[in-house]
Amino acid sequence: MADDLRAELGCYGSVAVTPNLDALSRRGTLFQRAYCQQAVCNPSRSSMLTGLRPGTLGLHVNGVHFRELRPDVTTLPLWMKKHGYTTRCVGKIFHNWHTKEHGDPRSWSAPEFLHYANHGDDVPLTSGALPPNLATLSSNLRQYGKAPMCECRDVQDEAYYDGRVAAETVRVLGEVKDQPFFLAVGFWKPHAPFNAPKKYWDMYERDKLPPLNADRPAQAPEIAFHQSTEILGPPENQKQPTPEQVAEMRHGYFAGISYMDAQVGKVTAAIEKHGLLDSTVIVFWGDHGYHIGEHGLWAKTSNFELDARVPLIIAPPQAKHAGAKTDAFAEMIDLFPTITALCAVPTAPGLEGVSLVPVLDDPQAKVKKAAFTQHPRPAYPDRTKRGRPEAMGVSVRTATLRYTEWRNYDTGAVLARELYDHTRDEAELNNVIDHPSDPAALEAARRLLNDQFPAKPQ
Repeated sequence: MADDLRAELGCYGSVAVTPNLDALSRRGTLFQRAYCQQAVCNPSRSSMLTGLRPGTLGLHVNGVHFRELRPDVTTLPLWMKKHGYTTRCVGKIFHNWHTKEHGDPRSWSAPEFLHYANHGDDVPLTSGALPPNLATLSSNLRQYGKAPMCECRDVQDEAYYDGRVAAETVRVLGEVKDQPFFLAVGFWKPHAPFNAPKKYWDMYERDKLPPLNADRPAQAPEIAFHQSTEILGPPENQKQPTPEQVAEMRHGYFAGISYMDAQVGKVTAAIEKHGLLDSTVIVFWGDHGYHIGEHGLWAKTSNFELDARVPLIIAPPQAKHAGAKTDAFAEMIDLFPTITALCAVPTAPGLEGVSLVPVLDDPQAKVKKAAFTQHPRPAYPDRTKRGRPEAMGVSVRTATLRYTEWRNYDTGAVLARELYDHTRDEAELNNVIDHPSDPAALEAARRLLNDQFPAKPQ
């Protein structure tokens, strides 16, 4: 799993330098339309790992552990453990540091490694003098914990979390290679701070990265947006970044992607070294998408396509359609039943996702009509005096459009609506809810949305 990674990989047509994930995509199936269920770490990860939607868990914030709400719920690794697998966790899999309980010890056969930490503590560890920081344009923006927002130092991969995650994963593979194993590897990048080692910054020329269109979508309601506090800080103290600072942060995001990709390469090389490629299912995904200035937004917590859409590659042994790309919809709740099916493990009861194996068998197959994402307002309601949402945005992505309703959290009354026509507006720059080009498609989407998120009685 990668953290804060939108579908920004070479195999998705991006300029991102990701040779290892591109190679993995050639071994399996790349999902063009994979979506998270909520674009923030804890709800998204908890949803995927339990196979239950955030609304079913009752979890929409980072500060509540899913076991506080559902103490006995079964997770994917726990289910695999119950069915004879050694289960290990290296890196960030569950979202931990905001919650009373850290990790999920019952899910694993051994203690988790580097799972409980903070992105702001990911400062470089070196044996000698610390090389200078060559990323200085953003130095007057807020610090990200103990780290500057952007950092470009000539250090080894292991100076930061992800290099150590890769090294420990390679070590653990040596321990478990002769038994059935479920190994969850959680990379911390490209999440902020933007601090990959220098060699990954050097893979890009800043002025040749894709130009930024920071325009808000025309006619979009104010509730669709947020204050980008994760990157820009509290509204009362925010400094709007200059174009040069924006460019530096975007450069750092791409550098983080390439750094993470290099660590994936170390893991896949170890799998191959141990002769496990022909007996191991490899799945790669991101927990949710991300904005790096688009729509005037930074980070996540919206229902826009850039936050909802994630990369997903599933590479089973001897894939029937190696290198295939599919337009079939996939949701993160589908990974639990898919992985168990590929491993011939019984399907866990009560899951809300469906197996994607039919799509692996036939990339033209479809297992669902749409994908659903939601997010509350305020973006982080547990950090407010009220302590719970004031509104919930529920969104459906169909083959041709994204339709979103913002509803009062207590009454269900619709506060605002959005419609983005992906047949002519992939960047979601025009909310055309008042002038839909295909009213029948809108009505079909509205019915799908209300089937999934029934409106509360008024």
